[in-house]
Amino acid sequence: MKKILIVFLKAIGIILGLVIVYVVLGFLIPFISVSAKDDGERKEIPIYIYTNGVHTDIVMPVKNEWQDWSAKVPFSNTRSKRTDYRYIGIGWGDKGFYLDTPTWADLKFSTAFKAAFWMSESAMHCTYYDTMKEGDDCKIIMISKSQYQKLVQFVENKFDRDKNGNFILIPTNAVYGDNDAFYDANGSYNFLYTCNTWANDALKAAGQKAALWTPSDFGIFQHYK
Repeated sequence: MKKILIVFLKAIGIILGLVIVYVVLGFLIPFISVSAKDDGERKEIPIYIYTNGVHTDIVMPVKNEWQDWSAKVPFSNTRSKRTDYRYIGIGWGDKGFYLDTPTWADLKFSTAFKAAFWMSESAMHCTYYDTMKEGDDCKIIMISKSQYQKLVQFVENKFDRDKNGNFILIPTNAVYGDNDAFYDANGSYNFLYTCNTWANDALKAAGQKAALWTPSDFGIFQHYK
């Protein structure tokens, strides 16, 4: 019995040690920055990074000469079905987190455990907006045509598609409001690659400043103060 207790305590110690290391690295590594790349083109397209305190979204114009998001993420898939929104926010993450955890207060142990250890599916959360207002939770970034096209390609590549190449809507009542919808996504969420890691990588793909790696929205936004 004593040996079993010792083994159990050692296992708990190892787990706690790993958690502490993860938290420390998750706080420190984001301070290592990746610099923006100037491609020499005019920075004419506004995009935003927006966080609800849990998930970071990349917000883009609904439609311009290079991309029409409404053709791939139909307005009709939202409750409002309005067609006059000006911006769309897109984020990638664990399906359980998105559908069951709109805020940290809603987090369940089972959801967190499955998400942390590659045990659940992922989803894209698409939210339409009328306007964007800068603040601590929302920052504007002006990018070039070429940078925007790279960003669009990065985001599109994360959507799962049906046999006809269309994004796959997730039928659910667990939307956050009248202006959003969920879609199936590629890849597995885990404690090393979170929704915020994906958003951070989206900025890198677009040649924008970002953290070397971050599991949190803090790691992104502290480079845009």
